[in-house]
Amino acid sequence: MTEAFSFRLIGTDGIARRGEFVTPHGAVQTPAFMPVGTQATVKGLMPEAVRATGAEILLGNTYHLMLRPGAERIAALGGLHRFMNWNGPILTDSGGFQVMSLSELRKISDNGVVFRSHVDGAMVDLTPERAIEIQSLLGADISMQLDECIKLPNTKPELERAMRLSIAWAERCKRAFESVPKGRALFGIVQGGDDMTLRGESARALVDIGFHGYAIGGLAVGEPQETMLKVVEETTPQLPADQPRYLMGVGTPDDLLKAVARGIDMFDCVMPTRNGRHGAVFTRRGQVNLDNARHRDDPRPIDEQSPCEAARIYSRAYLHHLMRVNEMLGAILLSTINLAYYQELMAGARSAIEQGRYAAYCDAIWEGWAKGDLPPI
Repeated sequence: MTEAFSFRLIGTDGIARRGEFVTPHGAVQTPAFMPVGTQATVKGLMPEAVRATGAEILLGNTYHLMLRPGAERIAALGGLHRFMNWNGPILTDSGGFQVMSLSELRKISDNGVVFRSHVDGAMVDLTPERAIEIQSLLGADISMQLDECIKLPNTKPELERAMRLSIAWAERCKRAFESVPKGRALFGIVQGGDDMTLRGESARALVDIGFHGYAIGGLAVGEPQETMLKVVEETTPQLPADQPRYLMGVGTPDDLLKAVARGIDMFDCVMPTRNGRHGAVFTRRGQVNLDNARHRDDPRPIDEQSPCEAARIYSRAYLHHLMRVNEMLGAILLSTINLAYYQELMAGARSAIEQGRYAAYCDAIWEGWAKGDLPPI
């Protein structure tokens, strides 16, 4: 265990930022990508394998862990870090995304959310206070406020209702967080959909409440990339420059590069592992689908220049075979390769920002993708 949460800005290149935040379980270099460990595991990968990809921080989920195995049980077993054998920082989502994704199983009110468990049908209350309590029991280094995430496009009255409810819940989360052990962090979440007036009001209200960091939520929920980037571009200047900025649930490698250019420091997304489990792998030449029959006789690796060993030593033919016969090793290897690619992308971004050449770095990445994957030998 190290010191309490803090953030420092190391350098900038235009709006792009290079920083570092420190948590009780270690430091994280930014821009950073957080692999998603919803159920106290990054699907299919041992913690040491996740660490080997370059990941420094993981994300866990309040809603799922409160149902199974239960926050109190995890606390009794030594906390989430010990429970899942991850000794680095952990950020926990508050359950706000499930307010949207499980809309048919919940009822929302000013007080909070009542879920009908998708596991056994039991009724479960999730209030702002309970969300903070659960995250404290888990031992999260960074906790998120409970918010209401809604789909886009949506009507302005609905966007405004959800935004104002999220602000009220943010205030309650901040008060509840006063009882959490010192040294941990609480982030507020900017809502307001694609309405920039509402986004601005949300950002100002959250800054007035005061958090250790600020997230932009309610994106990657059905809107085009252009809309997402416009929201990011207009929201980040309204957030404190001396605190981290987190774009929740995003996204593709292209999303990450463009959001970093607009001042984002942190990301999370299931895409690297989910796509890997379905045969899709990210490379310097763009995305490659290993299910495609054209790979069955291809002896080349995914990328002979990758820092990830799995990308260098296994042939495309072998990976194609594993996916076609539904062997779990295929999903494991492709998930590993994808996570390593995301970490390599962020490491390159950090270096480029430090050197004042972030725009050139992005141009080189995009040029590589544009060339496309090489044909089989």
